Amino acid sequence: MTTRSAEHATLVIERRLKAPVGRVFRAWSTPEAKRQWFSCHGEWVPLDYGLDFRPGGTERNHVADTDGLLHAFDAHYIDIVPDTRIIYAYEMTLGERRISASLATITFEAEPHGTKMVFTEQVVFLDGYADNGARLQGTEIGLDNLELFLEREANPIH
Repeated sequence: MTTRSAEHATLVIERRLKAPVGRVFRAWSTPEAKRQWFSCHGEWVPLDYGLDFRPGGTERNHVADTDGLLHAFDAHYIDIVPDTRIIYAYEMTLGERRISASLATITFEAEPHGTKMVFTEQVVFLDGYADNGARLQGTEIGLDNLELFLEREANPIH
């Protein structure tokens, strides 16, 4: 029998990026760009990806871990203000089990040497799923990948 529960957490991650707001926003809003950095485990196998970046649009990122277990991210975009704000709701599943539902807000603010980006996620972990800090760690790794993507984009090797 499944124990039903809902455990809430809020994650807030602030980054100062050495790229203009428009370029940072495009890294979130363009499928070709986002697919390059939106991952927290480089060794996992991509299965399905799609991004329809508009209010009412969706995003799907399904991967298999090294044991073949499906990790599915399915999002619905609620609010988009270009170069300012992105708000989306998403659920995560492992195999057939929904483990969480979240509301994420990303804000962008121009600074003299780049962009201040704040990622806020309000998450509810479901039915006894023990996250043990994995969501925060995975999100940090994903945002590290965003920074590396922006650096590579600014300084391509010829």
